[in-house]
Amino acid sequence: MSRVLEKSSESIDSALRPKNWDEYFGQEKIKRNLRVIIEAAKKRSESIEHILFYGGSGLGKTTISQIIAREMGKEIRIIAGPTLEKVGDLAAILTSLSEGSILFIDECHRINRVVEEFLYPAMEDFKLHLVLGKGPMARTMDLDLPRFTLIGATTRLAMLSSPLRNRFGAVFQLDYYNKEDIEKIIERSGGILGIGIEKPALSIIARSSRFTPRVANRLVKRIRDFAQVEGKTTITLEMAEKSLELLEIDKVGLEPSDRKILSAIIEKFEGGPVGLQTLSASTNEEKDAILDIYEPYLMQIGFLERTPKGRTATKSAYEHLGLIPPRLI
Repeated sequence: MSRVLEKSSESIDSALRPKNWDEYFGQEKIKRNLRVIIEAAKKRSESIEHILFYGGSGLGKTTISQIIAREMGKEIRIIAGPTLEKVGDLAAILTSLSEGSILFIDECHRINRVVEEFLYPAMEDFKLHLVLGKGPMARTMDLDLPRFTLIGATTRLAMLSSPLRNRFGAVFQLDYYNKEDIEKIIERSGGILGIGIEKPALSIIARSSRFTPRVANRLVKRIRDFAQVEGKTTITLEMAEKSLELLEIDKVGLEPSDRKILSAIIEKFEGGPVGLQTLSASTNEEKDAILDIYEPYLMQIGFLERTPKGRTATKSAYEHLGLIPPRLI
């Protein structure tokens, strides 16, 4: 497979993406529900209903949408919500779709609110209501659209407006993967990249992957680099541990930025609570990065708690950083 990648124009990241349900490990409940939705739509010779995926970044929202398109035998258009700045942008995309096409909008919570209002009739009635001209001379024009499927993806479900959220026929939350599924993903990626991975190495890479496929694949690629530089064709436990140490990733997957955030809460703010804006300023990390990347995982592993007054570090966070919790001092 590695030779194929060298000669192919397909990027490594694209090659690592699962192409069908058999290659997609994890999220079993979601896969079962989607298979029913797809099979029922095929039997009715209809497009599938609009679907919304939400969850942390890197959990497979784009990948699972591409598999849906392949299962339906339809094309998929992928755009980012922030790029839809004007109604004309939306009109150009919707009118270029074919019957049954799938439109995937990433970060759909960041669609311009004015543009979003034009999505409502497009999703419900497959019509685009345009206003031509201004003032007394203004007139409306309705454009018929092909029956398409909108798949939305967001990391911030709460920021999605109720009118838009209610127009999705199915809503699924993608959660962190379990260790067994992450190990399968890592083993598959190693095969595609042409590098063997011993079972003990699989285990430690999985534990350090934040139980997120995107992170797991990134680690496999980096550790493969270290192995190939040393002339190795297999990633051993020793090689994995050495590589993770050089990458400054610890045994539970914390990276320097994670530890910086926890250290700031503990050392600068006595364990918290501390507000998001203050935490962002003190760590020089963007608020969105803290909300979307660092905080969800730190809360998942029990190192961070979010209270009405702000973020607080838990006893487990103190212990992981080798510090003594306040009540034990």
